[in-house]
Amino acid sequence: MQDILSRLRAAPGSAALYYRPLDGQSPAVTWRDDVPFVAASVIKLPIMIEAFRQFEAGLLDPNETYALRPEHKLPPCGVLTFLHDGLQVTLMDLVTLMIIVSDNTATNMVIDRVGMENVNRTLRELGATDTVLRRRLFDREASARGIQNSVTARDIGRLLEGLYAGRVVSPAASRRMLDILLAQQLNGKLPFYLSCDVAHKTGEDDGITHDAGIIYAPRPFVLCLFSENTDVPAFERLMQDAAKRLYEMNAG
Repeated sequence: MQDILSRLRAAPGSAALYYRPLDGQSPAVTWRDDVPFVAASVIKLPIMIEAFRQFEAGLLDPNETYALRPEHKLPPCGVLTFLHDGLQVTLMDLVTLMIIVSDNTATNMVIDRVGMENVNRTLRELGATDTVLRRRLFDREASARGIQNSVTARDIGRLLEGLYAGRVVSPAASRRMLDILLAQQLNGKLPFYLSCDVAHKTGEDDGITHDAGIIYAPRPFVLCLFSENTDVPAFERLMQDAAKRLYEMNAG
C-alpha cells in the first residue's frame, strides 16, 4: 500500500483512493477519498441505482419501450448514436448500455425518465452526500457555467460495498446491478492485468480518468481510483499496477 500511496502523491494533478477488503472486518485505506472530483461517467452508477429503486417500487417498468430519435443522440461513448432512428429500446436496455459501454445517449434518456432530483435524494438516503448529479451529459451551457456532476471515492466505494452486501434497493436488485457491472466492456484500467471478475464503472474526460469497482480476488475488495488534471496514460498505468498489486495481496 505504501508504494501505491507514494505513486498517488507523486502523480500530476489531483488523485484519490478508496480501498477496502470485503471481509466485514478490515478498515478502509483511503487517500483524499472525501474530495469531490468531476464525475465523468462514474455518475452513471448512482443513476442506475435510482432506476432500480423505481423498478422495485413499481414506479417504472423496466420493459417500457422508447423509440430512438435524432434529438436523443449524443457523441460517444456508446452505440446508440450510430444506430437507426426509430429503434425500439427498453428502459432496461438503456440502463444496461449506460453501464457496459458507458452510452451517453442512453444515460440522458434514463436521467429524463428517473428524474435528477430523485437520483440525488436516493444518494443522500444512502449516505453518499458528496456525490451529486447536477446536469445531463453534454449540457454545454451548464458546463460553460461551471456546473459539473461530482463524485467522491468514499461515496462510490461505499455504494459498491452496499451492492456487495445486498443493501442497495434490495438483495435481488443489488445482485442484478452487480451483474450489469460485471458485464462492463471497457476494461483497460482496473481489470487490465486481472483474470478474475471485476464489477466496475469507468469515467474519463480531458485530463480525467477514473475507475471504481469490486475486484473478485479470493478475498474480494473494493477499489476506487479517481484523478483529474492528470497525465491520463500515466495514471491509467498506475491504476493497472495498483489493482494487480492489491489482487496479489488478497490472493493468498
